[in-house]
Amino acid sequence: MYFKKTLAVGALAAMTAISVPLSASAETLTIGLGSEPTSIDPHYHNLGPNNQIAQHIFSRLVEQDDKQRLMPGLAESWKAINDTTWEFKLRKGVKFHDGSDFNADDVIFTMKRAPAHPNARSSFALYSQGGGKEYKKIDDYTIQVTTPEPYPLMATDLSTVHIVSNEIGDATWEGEFNNGNAAIGTGPYKLVKWVKGEVLEMDVNENYYGEKPAWSKVMMKPIDSAPSRLAALLSGDVDFIDNVPTTDIARLKKEPSVALSQGVSNRVIYLHLDQFRDVAPYTTAKDGSEIKNPFKDVRVRRAISKAINRDLIIDRVMEGVAIKAGQLLPDGFFGRSDKLKPEEYDPEGAKKLLVEAGYPDGFKTVLFGPNDRYINDAKIVEAISQMLSRIGIDTTPETMPKSVFFKRGKNGGPDKPVEYGFMLVGWGSGTGEPSSPLKSLLATYNKAKGYGSSNRGLYSNPKMVEVLEKALATVDDDKRAALLAEATEISVGQDLGIIPLHYQVNTWAAKKGLKYIPRTDERTLAMGVVKG
Repeated sequence: MYFKKTLAVGALAAMTAISVPLSASAETLTIGLGSEPTSIDPHYHNLGPNNQIAQHIFSRLVEQDDKQRLMPGLAESWKAINDTTWEFKLRKGVKFHDGSDFNADDVIFTMKRAPAHPNARSSFALYSQGGGKEYKKIDDYTIQVTTPEPYPLMATDLSTVHIVSNEIGDATWEGEFNNGNAAIGTGPYKLVKWVKGEVLEMDVNENYYGEKPAWSKVMMKPIDSAPSRLAALLSGDVDFIDNVPTTDIARLKKEPSVALSQGVSNRVIYLHLDQFRDVAPYTTAKDGSEIKNPFKDVRVRRAISKAINRDLIIDRVMEGVAIKAGQLLPDGFFGRSDKLKPEEYDPEGAKKLLVEAGYPDGFKTVLFGPNDRYINDAKIVEAISQMLSRIGIDTTPETMPKSVFFKRGKNGGPDKPVEYGFMLVGWGSGTGEPSSPLKSLLATYNKAKGYGSSNRGLYSNPKMVEVLEKALATVDDDKRAALLAEATEISVGQDLGIIPLHYQVNTWAAKKGLKYIPRTDERTLAMGVVKG
């Protein structure tokens, strides 16, 4: 396929390793990343490592600041012109990286492409099409979006979708983004090359419409091992790292050559349980014989929650750097419930619930999780497995690299459920309020509406969906907040559609002379690293 909007010839040479400088120049920033993206295609996987890279290369209609407050992006302004129509005025004079113009055609194309990605690991349909959105081009710099019912979260939804050029064509997917041919955005940086597992290199976009970053070149080196990542910072191989090992935070606070940044994120670490199949995968009686799916019984789900000592996990596994969770978002976020508290550790109560549910001897299962995606994820899986085994649920921990975990854990809905029956995952609300996890993790799977794209347990409660949809059509902020809280109380508090464990507290570290403003969305952005 011919791409009009391409980078300079040779900018993306064949995938060969490069020599990364051992120390940054005044204009180059070298970052050690704990998690590498699975693709450069911004619509391939709604995943933190992917989204943070996309934010460098592409722009959104509406951007978010470090607290996820909305700001103008490719749209200079937006407003509701009637109960069911929003109008977005687009920024004029914006250029794609190849010098071609951005206009409404690119927005219309993007919003059709985002939900249609044939290989998507977790679709953006929820945001581009959710609520029954329909897009109309008024002129080159004006679009209108209509919905059947009032939809107050329009700007919030569109702050999650990165805009691509319409000229890449309908048949262009992640491969052409990964090799750079289609990675043409309007963001602050241009992709130079991505050698998976080695380096991702970007150059500043001199024609960027927004505030120009401090760094003319950014080198991102994936370093999965936390000790190795820290060693790279201390030795000067990199200037800045994310996901600082929790075991080293206390020591680093006393290290004069290092500057730490720390903040509570919107990411909840939680458990998904199969609530759809009559027989749960990898789950049997103690003797290995087949049993009916125990996770479909709320008493078993409650027993599992009670068996988990969250305080001990935070103290021993997380080194005190986490906050117990009883719902989808921590204090301070819009739409939280004031009724839900973290489950108290009660192993005896857990055993009683198992007896009531008909599993007096417990059962056997496997708890799956990634080992390189969330802070101390493999250790958390191991700790929970031990805790559940103590109440009679003999649990085998099985962890794997995120690239394997999410591929095997792709949610295909009722026709193609996730391979796992029991898994540990994390979710950060891209919108900064509960509608994102409610729609993605807990709403009944509905491909047409974009609901349940990451509902790996296929939990379903029509009453919750009814309340959620009422919230999504409620313009009054206070009333909408109350409805979102009610939907959370039904799905998390009453049903345990998922089992919340804790909220991550994220820590970044930079060499002396640099600082970083922590973000609630956990993203590691070169634009946020400043001198001083």
